[in-house]
Amino acid sequence: MAQTAQSLNHARPPEAGHSVKRHTGLMDWITTVDHKKIAILYLWAGGLFFGIGGLEAILIRIQLIKPMNTFLDAQTFNELITMHGTTMIFLGVMPVIFALMNAVIPLQIGARDVAFPFLNALGFWTFLFGGLLLNLSWIMGGAPDAGWTSYTPLSTSTYSATHGVDFYTIGLQIAGLGTLIGGINFLATIITMRAPGMSYMRMPMFAWTTFITSAIILFAFPAITVGLVLLTFDRILGANFFEVGAGGNPVLWQHIFWIFGHPEVYILILPAFGIISEVIPTFARKRLFGYSSMVFATILIAFLGFMVWAHHMFTTGLGPVANALFSVSTMLIAVPTGIKIFNWLFTMWGGQVRFTTPNLFAVGFIPTFTMGGVTGVMLASAPADFQFHDTYFVVAHFHYVIVGGLVLGLFAGLHYWWPKMFGRMLDEGLGKWTFWTFIIGFHMTFFVQHFLGLMGMQRRVFTYLPNQQFDLLNLISTIGAGLMGVGMLFFLTNIFLTSRKPADAADDPWEDGRTLEWTIPSPPPEYNFKQTPLVRGIDAFWKEKTAGHKGMTPSEPVGSIHMPSATILPFLMSVGIFIAGLGFMFSRDTFSSDALSFLFNNYIVTGLGLLITFGSMLMRSLFDDHGWHIEPEELEGR
Repeated sequence: MAQTAQSLNHARPPEAGHSVKRHTGLMDWITTVDHKKIAILYLWAGGLFFGIGGLEAILIRIQLIKPMNTFLDAQTFNELITMHGTTMIFLGVMPVIFALMNAVIPLQIGARDVAFPFLNALGFWTFLFGGLLLNLSWIMGGAPDAGWTSYTPLSTSTYSATHGVDFYTIGLQIAGLGTLIGGINFLATIITMRAPGMSYMRMPMFAWTTFITSAIILFAFPAITVGLVLLTFDRILGANFFEVGAGGNPVLWQHIFWIFGHPEVYILILPAFGIISEVIPTFARKRLFGYSSMVFATILIAFLGFMVWAHHMFTTGLGPVANALFSVSTMLIAVPTGIKIFNWLFTMWGGQVRFTTPNLFAVGFIPTFTMGGVTGVMLASAPADFQFHDTYFVVAHFHYVIVGGLVLGLFAGLHYWWPKMFGRMLDEGLGKWTFWTFIIGFHMTFFVQHFLGLMGMQRRVFTYLPNQQFDLLNLISTIGAGLMGVGMLFFLTNIFLTSRKPADAADDPWEDGRTLEWTIPSPPPEYNFKQTPLVRGIDAFWKEKTAGHKGMTPSEPVGSIHMPSATILPFLMSVGIFIAGLGFMFSRDTFSSDALSFLFNNYIVTGLGLLITFGSMLMRSLFDDHGWHIEPEELEGR
């Protein structure tokens, strides 16, 4: 981290009286707007939440290791399954995806930063404070307990009387704001900041999947934001959107949630598709097979992803016409996904395949994700879904897609781009131990859950009676979960040992890099590219290599490089939103202290938070910071 945090020590100010803000230590990280440092912040935040979600999963599996277990009571179990799902989906894997996007996308398209560096920092800090607010629920009166989907009426104040679900609604609104900001930023970056010669159909597949993912975020996240606002109004202000007794409709929540929730699955998995599409060609020493079909398959998946949400609701009574339509649209989405699977296989066919750690994860991803896809097609059949619904068959299906797909993809991406991010190669031996323990543990945990579901074991139930043929399979599943935990420990050990090595990774440490990020030092300098490269084809670096060149042809002479200034305003804005959310949540509570009652019941805490946020926004508006420049003579000396 210290190596990556290094920045240029001197820079000539662009105008009289303007000094470059330089910070060190913690302040450097709090004020940074550098996409590479923000990537590392996302990575550590994701690691923290992923660890919390993993511990919650282990506790769930210990409770289910044997029938009639008393390790956890029913209420704690409900809180754990709610927080495990919510933490993993919204706070665990999303930031790791954004870490890779931030670290790689500007480099892949030949840009010096993202389009809006200030917004990039704001997106991270709002995400972080939203996630922290949600997890504060454990020590402030109880975690949410209505399941990660928070179905009404279970999540209304009638059935969830504590503040648990309020932490869920407000925490996710704040974290979701960060994700939405990030998505808009990457859309703008990819549309406007590609290097000369990089047309859309010359972009790397990871850039394409980031682009499509950002578009899905733009359209999907407003839906969940509306739903969370309505549920917050129901619970805190006494509105009646979802309360049946007051004329509300609980099924409305399901529609709002899943019209976001199914596109969210593609927000998660498409970046993994992009990672696999980078790793496999690199280690097969072949161009990606069917690049154009991969691009259009990705677009089609995004388009169809908004047309399938009600397959989560086959048992709500929508009727045979709706069920039939959503069955067909769900089965259709298997077609573009199948195109991708075969393209990856054909890329490896006849290639000089090297089974490095990133490639092991990429190759392991293909059959594992395919199994999740096959059970998805089974669940797409409405009559069959009546049997599968709310059983462990569904749990097995989505873990094969999210863990067997996304998490294996993220492991591939982290091992692949780690030397570019940190300048150090992760140890290959420990990497292979990570792969084998994690993937064997994964299949032990979730493969047997298909059969538990088919035998009738219901999800979200904290214990089960003996002699139902559930005992052995649950024991195997729990042992597998422990093995996955061991795999994570190998990965963390690898990170720790690697961090103690010198940062001496080559520009192209895998030797077969095909895209622009492998043309610059590892880790990259603050300005990324001394000269913006000229792109002459798909797999731009590989094309230059085959032409006998050692690097990229520059598209411009060495010139003055504009850099954005560091600022603490995004951090302060996010702190303000955090305080306002906490204040609003407790605005109707009765406190033993008169002072607390005065502060919270009169919306003073909420107002203070909003004052900090809007005050920071005003500062941003009134005091224009033009940034600073790195001059050519300084560049030539480096």
